Amino acid sequence: MSHRRILLKLSGEALGDPESGLGLAPRALEKIAAQIAAVAQSGVEVGVVCGGGNILRGNLFSQAGTVRAEADAMGMLATVINGLALADALERAGVGARVLTAMEIERMAEPFVRRRALAHLDKGRVVVMAGGTGNPFFTTDTAAALRAVELDCEVLLKATKVDGVYTADPMVDPNAKRIPELTHMDVLRDGLKVMDGTAITLCMDNNLPVTVFNLFEEGNLERVVRGEDLGTIIRS
Repeated sequence: MSHRRILLKLSGEALGDPESGLGLAPRALEKIAAQIAAVAQSGVEVGVVCGGGNILRGNLFSQAGTVRAEADAMGMLATVINGLALADALERAGVGARVLTAMEIERMAEPFVRRRALAHLDKGRVVVMAGGTGNPFFTTDTAAALRAVELDCEVLLKATKVDGVYTADPMVDPNAKRIPELTHMDVLRDGLKVMDGTAITLCMDNNLPVTVFNLFEEGNLERVVRGEDLGTIIRS
């Protein structure tokens, strides 16, 4: 394997219904857990950050009139539900998993402490990190970048439904071409919708590469970790 320790960023929709992206779909959880388990069982240390969009997006919910800080708190709780579901699926797939949260919910999960997370990784457990950063106004992409830097991960893997960053929307433009490599500054300058600007800036400042790839093709996670030419790599 090309990497010793990785951070996988999952959208909440990846865990939901394949058509709508809403709710929790047992089959989707099983498929993703199987891919993560295969990588973990090969000896790679795996951290995961989940989004919560399959249940509630704080920024969208606030548009209906809810105070943004409160709406974001609801969104952070949604990521905890996803984290618990994913950890359960990972355990059933044969690997140990622990859920660590940015807020204290000690009857359900451990609070995120860097040294505790590192200890779990050293023991071969998948560490599922939920609750975002624990603060409103920050996305789970930023939480993923933060945790990847904190845990000295070698790469942040951004799982999507397309195999990388394209010159145009490949779902709309049949002539769109995949861009194999970009710099963090390219993403910021061109306003590419890969991750939010705060997350990309944090990765750039800490020289953390980001690989954008299609998780929904079976075996792709393992191929990316092996260093195969998949998706788009973003680095300084």
